[in-house]
Amino acid sequence: MSLWSLFQAASQVGGAILGEGAVVPTSLSMDTRTLQPGACFVALRAERDGHDFAHQAVEKGAAALLVDHPLVSGCPQLVVPDTLAALQRWGQARLEAVRPKKVFGVTGSVGKTSTKELLAAAVGGWKTPGNRNNTLGLPEALATLPEGLGAAVLEMGMSTPGEIRRLTEIAPLDAGLITLVGTAHMENFTEGQRGVAAAKGELVAGLRRGGVWAHLAADPWCRWIAAQPWARHAEALPVGEGEPYSYEGVESLGAAGEAFRLRTPAGAIPLRLALPGEHQVRNAALAAALAIHLGFDAQRVALGLSQVTPEPGRGRLHDLRGGGCLLDETYNASPDSILACASALLHLPGGEAVAVLGSMRELGPGAAGLHRDTGAALKALGLSRLWAYGEFAGDYVEGFGLRSVAFPDFETLRDDVAGLSAIPPGARILVKGSRYWRAERIVDWFLTP
Repeated sequence: MSLWSLFQAASQVGGAILGEGAVVPTSLSMDTRTLQPGACFVALRAERDGHDFAHQAVEKGAAALLVDHPLVSGCPQLVVPDTLAALQRWGQARLEAVRPKKVFGVTGSVGKTSTKELLAAAVGGWKTPGNRNNTLGLPEALATLPEGLGAAVLEMGMSTPGEIRRLTEIAPLDAGLITLVGTAHMENFTEGQRGVAAAKGELVAGLRRGGVWAHLAADPWCRWIAAQPWARHAEALPVGEGEPYSYEGVESLGAAGEAFRLRTPAGAIPLRLALPGEHQVRNAALAAALAIHLGFDAQRVALGLSQVTPEPGRGRLHDLRGGGCLLDETYNASPDSILACASALLHLPGGEAVAVLGSMRELGPGAAGLHRDTGAALKALGLSRLWAYGEFAGDYVEGFGLRSVAFPDFETLRDDVAGLSAIPPGARILVKGSRYWRAERIVDWFLTP
């Protein structure tokens, strides 16, 4: 079975075809900025009406349009009552038609994307590209899922209750993994971290009966999930001290990554990662334990894990012209992820360890306190200086104390004499922040000649 023509897609999602129905889109796209020639442009109604950009999509090479009313265009169109519902059904139906032997889901408050990469490498599977982990991006990716796959690894994110439940309706799972239940998006949950845990647990609730899900044995909220009545149809696989699967002998290799041993019921397996930081060891241990428990060859699992390299914004390490290094963790930020990345920084070679942090978001009414606690924890870890910017920069600084400075925005951080230019040559620099504060601009500042 090749990719679907508009005729075949219409048979799954309904609607009427205008123009040539035999055209076969190479992908689906909701964004004209990233649309590739040959894609079907999906005109969604959101803050901006995607139908207003259909002409631009055609100019960029769209092969077809998914719309909710006919447009004046020579481009073939699939006209449906609701383009969002049609997008989700297209992805769901494609997965049903070409379903791999094993479908995995990965979620968690931190480390979802890195762990998705690690698990896909461990099982030799297809993976959702980039961060297509929501109710738009996941079906968009699944709509052109290849056939004949042994495994697929799907990242599943959420910011409100019910989102992961919907994702598991679109893509029912055979197995899953929860990296950690932390504090991200807590402002959207009246029950606080219990609400976050319940929302992450929707992945477990969405497992097929007899499915397996892995979690850190030390995570109390994952143990809480495992004890819930709605989780009893699935097997929990805790990974950590005292469990059949655990990890030990962690050795930092500096910029080269990490080495450790995974203990399994069949014996210990040496593993090596090109990703720096003990938090990546935890992610890899979860991925490896789940894969081996499900029967994947241990040596192939080890080889796959060793070949995963950091992506931009997710642990990529840069040597700096004046000496020292920069750890690019700019994709997003939460208290747990900041401290994990700071710990990784301390194992890298170079001068004093410093952090440049954008504020965190979606932490709820306790946000100021969480920033203060994070600042204090960074100081306790052994970082020597902190530069912070954004609405909670002062709280970071209050927690960190001496040798920290706050700025209202990136521009001030960049231009003030006490800002980026004051970071000493040879330093080891962690750069991190929420997506809103676009901390990648800091990386660009350091790397631009």
